[in-house]
Parts: sequence; structure tokens; C-alpha cells
Amino acid sequence: MLRKYIARLLSGKQKDIIHGAIERFDITLVRLCSKNTVFSTLYFLIFSKQFHREHKAVLQGRLQYHKSLKVAGHSSVLLRRNIHRLEKGVIMRPRRSVFAEAFIMETAKCYVKCSKDKDHCVEELKWAFDTLNVYFSVVGSTSVIDNARAVFSKASFKATDHKFENEPSFSPYFKKDSVISSVSFEQLEGLFYQRRSVRWFEKKDVPIDLINKAVGIAKQAPSACNRLPYKFVVSSEPELAKKVADCAMGTAGFSDNIPCIITVVGDLSAYPAERDRHVIYIDASLAAMQLMLAFEALGLSSCPINWPDIESREKKISNLLGLSYVERPVMLIAVGYADPEGMIPFSLKKKNELLVKEVKNVN
Repeated sequence: MLRKYIARLLSGKQKDIIHGAIERFDITLVRLCSKNTVFSTLYFLIFSKQFHREHKAVLQGRLQYHKSLKVAGHSSVLLRRNIHRLEKGVIMRPRRSVFAEAFIMETAKCYVKCSKDKDHCVEELKWAFDTLNVYFSVVGSTSVIDNARAVFSKASFKATDHKFENEPSFSPYFKKDSVISSVSFEQLEGLFYQRRSVRWFEKKDVPIDLINKAVGIAKQAPSACNRLPYKFVVSSEPELAKKVADCAMGTAGFSDNIPCIITVVGDLSAYPAERDRHVIYIDASLAAMQLMLAFEALGLSSCPINWPDIESREKKISNLLGLSYVERPVMLIAVGYADPEGMIPFSLKKKNELLVKEVKNVN
């Protein structure tokens, strides 16, 4: 309130002088603090709060990760990570006779715990069961591995109990057995050029079944250790969609025209260490791009909206959507049926020469 009152008393020239002085002081500080990691830390401790939310969110994420180790739930981050690690060991060339000793007991115990939870995802259990079966069939014998095998055998997954008797194994397979798409490069190129950021939509509801259908193939995007540390929060009521869109920057003038908006949310509770704190942005973005292409193939248009890392806006969208502190917005995606009369920016892309750098061994 005091700042606003003082601002009203100042002339435009006085404001420019003050802003200029503050900017010069800040640049001087940045020049000094950027020379040393300790000074850099002090800068963001004393003069800037830009990373305060990330620091707290990462620590809370670590706590929630360790809590998740005690409760199986519908899905287990630890089980997903370790089963994928086993998959990579199984496909290694040449495959070592003994591998995964360091975490196989942890994996077997986690599988047993999850198999006892009636709410646990049966597809996840089948994937774990099939991969563990393959692992124990190819790995050598050590006391650690033999003990883990004994633990695993106590919780056999029965495919017939879950109607998986006619399903193929959810374990690693050969490339030659892959399903080959009939989509040509030219067809894929056409889809890529067709997908453009659309900001003007018809006043039509977006069916949730189409969103689910698109998510069904978008989640096939690669994800580190197959964690999929993200979710898509759908706001399909136009009034709420506008409120969510207004939380971001750059939506002025078209937010009231958005029939549905999706908030792509990363979950920091999927990681036990700070080193992986940026993976939510990588994995979620990979899936988000596939989601927008899927929408295009279903007759829907979309527009990705950049998310600014600003505390006030993080609080606002978290309150609107009921997000926990460890759930961080990655981006927003407006989606709907494009208005044929709406215009689309041309958005010329950079030349390949500016995007591709080939590095060769010069030694």
C-alpha cells in the first residue's frame, strides 16, 4: 500500500530515475555475485526470492518420496524406477551374468508390498511381475539374488486373476518384434505443419473422452526411469478455464475465448535427490508435445502457454486447482475446436544451420 501511495506522488521522470538507479545497482550486484558460487547463493538469499519456492518444493518432494516408500498406493515410484532399471540390465549388450545386486532385494520387497495392496494398478504389477520373471531367469546366482528370488516367489502374480491370460508379456522385447507404423515421413511432416498455436476457438465443449484418448498415447513419450512424474489437470468449464489462463502471462485478450485449458503439472515427490529436480520439466514437456499432436489428429487445436515462475501466480493457480506444494505447473495448454475465421501467427522458424551443430573428433 505504501509503495502504491508513493508511486502516485512521483512524476514519470522521477519514476524513470529511480527505476534506472535500481537497475544499475542490481546489475552491479549481479556482476559481483556471478563470479563466485557463495556470492551467487547470497544474492538469491538476500536480494532475490525467485528460487525460494523451488528450494522448499524440492525438500518437501524428497520428504513425500520417502513417505511413499511406506505406503504402496495405486502406483509406486520406487517400483517403477527399479523395474525400468532391471529392464535396462536385461537388454544390455553384452549382458552381465550378475547385475542389479545393489537394488534387487529392495525391488522384490517393494513388489511384494504392492501386490498386497488391493488398490494397486494391476497393469503396473503385471509389468513388474513379467520383468522380474525375465530377470531371475537370466541372472546368475549369488546369495543376495537368491534371497530376493525367494522373496519374489511369495507374491506370484496370477495373470488369470486379472484377465491377462491372452496378453503378451510386459517385459523387454526385440526391436524386430515392434509394431511398425504405416505413417510416412511426409504424413508426419503434414501433421507437424498442421499443428499451430490456435488462440481462437468455437464455443463448443471439449469431450473428456477425447482428452483421455489423447493422453492415452501422449503418455507413451519417454520418461526418465519410466516414472511419468506429471499429470494433466483439466479445466473444461469456460469460466474456470479463463481464471486458470489468467494466472499465466501472455493470455490477455484471448483467455475469455478458451473453452478448456489443461495445466501440465510436475510432481517433485517422484525423486529422492535434488539432482533430478528438473526432470519434471523434461518429462512433462515431452508428453505435452505428443498430447498436442494427438489433439490435432482428433480434430482439436491447441496452444501451449508459457508458465512464469512467479510466486504470486504459483499461489493463485495452486489455490484454484488444489495443487500441493510439490506439484509445480510446467505449462498450460488451451484446447478446443478452432474457429475457422480465427487467424494464426506465421511464426517463421530458424534455419537448420542455426539449430544443428555437428561436432567431430578433432584429436
